[in-house]
Amino acid sequence: MPRASHAPLHLAVALDGAGWHPAAWREPDARPGELFTARYWTGLVTEAERGLLDFVTIDDSLSLQTSRYVGPDERTDQVRGRLDAVLIAARVAPLTRDIGVIPTAVVTHTEPFHLSKAIATLDHVSTGRAGIQVRVSGRADEAAHFGRRTVPGLRVEDLATAAGQPARSTAEQPWVKELFDEAADYVEVLRRLWDSWEDDAEIRDVATGRFIDRDKLHYIDFEGAHFSVKGPSITPRPPQGQPLVAALAHATVPYELVGRSADIGFVTPGGADDARAVLAEIRTAQASAGRADETVHVFGDLVVFLDDDPVAAADRKARLDERAGAEFSSDAHVFTGSPAQLADLLEEWRDAGLTGFRLRPAALPYDLEQITRHLVPELRRRGVFRTAYEASTLRGLLGLPRPANRYAVA
Repeated sequence: MPRASHAPLHLAVALDGAGWHPAAWREPDARPGELFTARYWTGLVTEAERGLLDFVTIDDSLSLQTSRYVGPDERTDQVRGRLDAVLIAARVAPLTRDIGVIPTAVVTHTEPFHLSKAIATLDHVSTGRAGIQVRVSGRADEAAHFGRRTVPGLRVEDLATAAGQPARSTAEQPWVKELFDEAADYVEVLRRLWDSWEDDAEIRDVATGRFIDRDKLHYIDFEGAHFSVKGPSITPRPPQGQPLVAALAHATVPYELVGRSADIGFVTPGGADDARAVLAEIRTAQASAGRADETVHVFGDLVVFLDDDPVAAADRKARLDERAGAEFSSDAHVFTGSPAQLADLLEEWRDAGLTGFRLRPAALPYDLEQITRHLVPELRRRGVFRTAYEASTLRGLLGLPRPANRYAVA
């Protein structure tokens, strides 16, 4: 039965290679020969849009994929190599109409000025459907690509589980906190640069010869512990004013980044009670940052193996595990079952306070199509998911207002 007391559920998918299971590329309907083509990624995002999902995220990193959290491996039986997520997004965004597109970018070794204009451009070419997932890197092998800094790096003994996530104690270490403090400064620079052009800074008056009003371009003059950025941007203010900023968080320090800097947090609870505890930490961080009155969406992440017959879903996972040589595990909850069973779980977790979910299809395109063609209709039958896109921007889809420009004079 529909639950009228709740707002509609938000739903997104996380796209990465052939899927989140390392053996997914060997499935009969996988297309490993197309992983580095625009057609492949356009097809995935178009399928997600067919299911009326809020947005897709596109994964990325500064190193080859690996089966080890602490550094590269030498495996040749799993997908290695990827296209740049921001450039994929720029390709697929103009070919879609309604769905949000959120690429991932590692902010530890990159410059905020460069990323600010890339995401502003993405918002322009998508007419207001862009976002960015910021990622922090604590890996020594990634730092070695740039040679400008060193990081202690994680050790095998720091890992809590074979899922590949650092123990909570590691995530709270001072050097890790410094990386997340840097990420918070990075996001602040992004936001200021997006505001450095007022909305009506472009005049484009052929008769008078005035293209811009220079008084409506602003130096941001950001001076912090990690960045010194004068501004203004070279790209006019994005259609959304501020593209969406998202971050994945597993422990207190990254929860604080979500609370003080992000519009969307992706979290990995193990159950409804865990989701409540995570939400409490994020809301506390949000209040401490003076953002208690702002909407910060918190999405639960799940890896999904879906089939109409739950036994078939479990058998498929077992087959993929056998091919990979190990049982699949993840930082996120691994769900194996039917779309109806997943709908039950999503409603239970939504009752714990999560506003949406980001599903990671174990195998592409199979599990993506199970989401769009079976899970979504099931959620609609329950009255908890949209029947049509009701807004033209990603902010609109998520019920977020378009922010005022901080530099504009009232």
